[in-house]
Amino acid sequence: MHPLVLSTANPDKRVEIAEILSEVLPGLELLERPAGVPEIEESGASLEENARLKARALAEATGLGALADDTGLEVDALSGAPGIRSARFAGPGASYSDNVAKLLGALSGSSHRSARFRTVALARLADGRELVCEGVLDGSIAEAPRGQGGFGYDPVFVPAGGDGRTLAELPPAAKHEISARGKAFRGLARLLLEEVGPCGS
Repeated sequence: MHPLVLSTANPDKRVEIAEILSEVLPGLELLERPAGVPEIEESGASLEENARLKARALAEATGLGALADDTGLEVDALSGAPGIRSARFAGPGASYSDNVAKLLGALSGSSHRSARFRTVALARLADGRELVCEGVLDGSIAEAPRGQGGFGYDPVFVPAGGDGRTLAELPPAAKHEISARGKAFRGLARLLLEEVGPCGS
């Protein structure tokens, strides 16, 4: 399997994807997005479209295969928002805490707090083939942030069927096991093995 370039410029997401994939494809060489590649406008109407835009841009810029994902937090009381705008919920350049604060403000006083994380992971291979896998994690939004781990909305997302801890309160390995990103990239890894064979082959 040839090296694959990660499209994300987010260091937290880069580390997480590498950790998830190392469990399934321990020999896979992941390359960081080259510094000279400009920011890719996420203008798609869906998570899959945004992931495809990012993967194609990196594949074209480097001539290598590329991996990309897009993740959205869908909150039922907000009609599925922030969805594809999750990273920019509080505006362009918003910090994690800005987005969380806006989310909690929008849900203030509401007892209807069901939500889900949805991730689409996409591989654009050097020969132009594309592989796609989706992962979903159901849960609810906590009243206030808890935990020091994770990033993004993790401090306020409580997975369904768990012990009440937020994603930010879970050890990384436990989070990866259930997270939407973990499910999506493990599924994508299995597709890669079927298409191109084991690492080193």
